[in-house]
Amino acid sequence: MSDPAPRPMKYPYTFSAQLAQFPLQHYFKKQWVFRYYFIAFGLSIPLFYKISKLANSPANVAKWAESKRKEHAEHH
Repeated sequence: MSDPAPRPMKYPYTFSAQLAQFPLQHYFKKQWVFRYYFIAFGLSIPLFYKISKLANSPANVAKWAESKRKEHAEHH
């Protein structure tokens, strides 16, 4: 008959065994980096969205194209 809760390996030598025994809950509770990573990611999304909208605006795209056209003309 098999044991309902097998003992963990003394040394998990396969990647899946190492992943299964990794104390992820401990790191989420004790390390500030893991806690604040998700908060910072959520707060930075609107900032990056705004930067993307400004960079890809029609006026900026036209300005960039004109700048590249002038640069290309100087080299030829």
